[in-house]
Amino acid sequence: MGLRERKKEKTRLAILDAAIDLFLEQGYDSTTVEQIAGAVDVSPRTFFRYFTSKDHIVLWFHDQGEEIMLETLQARPADEPPFTSLAHALRAVLSNVADSTPADTQRFLKLRRVLEEHPHLVGLSVARGTETERRLADEVAARRGVDPAQDRLTHLIVAFAMSTMRVGFDCPQSEPHDVREIVGRLEATIQLAELSLRPGWDA
Repeated sequence: MGLRERKKEKTRLAILDAAIDLFLEQGYDSTTVEQIAGAVDVSPRTFFRYFTSKDHIVLWFHDQGEEIMLETLQARPADEPPFTSLAHALRAVLSNVADSTPADTQRFLKLRRVLEEHPHLVGLSVARGTETERRLADEVAARRGVDPAQDRLTHLIVAFAMSTMRVGFDCPQSEPHDVREIVGRLEATIQLAELSLRPGWDA
């Protein structure tokens, strides 16, 4: 990064950290954009240069994960089975999480606490995940040479792959203590899916 980009990234992370801390201290609904901006001494207008809303902050990791998955999927061999390609894309996300800085790890865990303490936000997370699945389905359909609006198998392939993330996070129901445990649970769930599906089912 150049100096300008580093300054922008520093501001973005400062806004993100201030928002997450305020959500945990006083509640999501009670926190305003003005309060978040004030906590880092920027204007609300500056806030909106980095985030479209409070919801965007809560869903920040969705944006990161989607970008990593799409980039990985697009780089996989064209003749690779779709589910295998998606498994690589999911593992790229896990690798990114495992290699996170201590600060990013804390942000990730804090955002999970925000979601746990404010159940109504889970609906936003699910809706954002649906957007990601639709974009992944478009990519898988293009690789398979089919119309995503007509081909059910494409959507099943994506749904099966993404369900490993949901199951990995939620089962067992005990709260993970650190990122390594989360990554381990998700990897184990991906492996379980791979062992459960007959080779060639996604052809």
